[in-house]
Amino acid sequence: MKKGLQVTLSDIAGKLGVSKVTVSKALRGHPDISRETAKRVKKVAKDLGYFPNYMARNLSSKHSNTIGVVVPKIAHFFFSTMIETIYDVAFENNYEIILTVSQEDAKRELYHIKSLLSMRVDALIVSVTQQTTDLSIFTKVREMGVPLTFVDRVVDDPSFNTVANDDRGGTFKAVEHAINVGYTKLALLGGFEHVNIGRQRTLGFTDACERYNIPIRPEWMIYSGFGEEDGYNDFLKLCESEEMPEFVFCATFPMALGVYRAAEELGIKIPADIDIMCFGSGIANRFLSTRISCVEQPVAELGRTAMEVTLASIQATDESKPRHVVLGTTLKLADTCIRKIAVPRKINYKPAALLEAASTGIDTLE
Repeated sequence: MKKGLQVTLSDIAGKLGVSKVTVSKALRGHPDISRETAKRVKKVAKDLGYFPNYMARNLSSKHSNTIGVVVPKIAHFFFSTMIETIYDVAFENNYEIILTVSQEDAKRELYHIKSLLSMRVDALIVSVTQQTTDLSIFTKVREMGVPLTFVDRVVDDPSFNTVANDDRGGTFKAVEHAINVGYTKLALLGGFEHVNIGRQRTLGFTDACERYNIPIRPEWMIYSGFGEEDGYNDFLKLCESEEMPEFVFCATFPMALGVYRAAEELGIKIPADIDIMCFGSGIANRFLSTRISCVEQPVAELGRTAMEVTLASIQATDESKPRHVVLGTTLKLADTCIRKIAVPRKINYKPAALLEAASTGIDTLE
């Protein structure tokens, strides 16, 4: 008898002397089949090493019980934590997850979405790349009637489900705190403004500055990306300014790590020479000699809520309205921005020499 993945319903039926229909119903727990027969079928299936052919089942069913997930990164505390929660909720509801990673590449993101649609997934959960500007594939998904939930990095289209942090409000609270402890010379490393998290966190920064009449210096607002290397290089650009700020807010924790590394290499002490805070945190923060104060985001709740919203869309009997969920954040103080310490000073390096000294770059820690 064949063993493993090649075992079919016909093999089980032949072994028991019953029909394929009986075997199929028994394995699915159909009420037409007696408990005794179902028990016999399942025992033989287990003994033979049978595994159901989900692809074949998809062809004859309206549901595949699979959900496709597309995220920009996986070796990253934020996304790995969110994915674990998505898996947990999927498992609790008898769904499988097909995970793909875009690596911040819009073309790869498009490829993954097309592949997942060809697998007949029941729904999609997507966190877009920092390159994504063409939304036509998402319009196609909507036209196909496949539920789609954007999580964390969302698009400006109310016809889709979205689950995001209160990026603007959380950043406002952090910058307001910095102002309240005495800082008036503030800089922002904002990632990318065309991505919702960069745009909303920029708005939170400017909201706080405007509320407290703090001058916004264009040369102190830098945008190049959300990773460690971006934060590293952005800080080098900041050091080329004729005057240094007292405080830097980073749009992500990886960016703050890049700033931390660049400052360390240049002999700039945090928070004595310059103070920093960031949006989000990670495991690495607890091992830094100076832990970075941050806007703590409910990462696990983001994943759980995204899955719950997606499942509700799958199970809806009629065309339901998209849901837009915004989760609150918490200001978490550690070793930075506790009180005003930083005194802006002239960096004793010429820009060219500074860049040459730092030209070795930084290894990505994500």
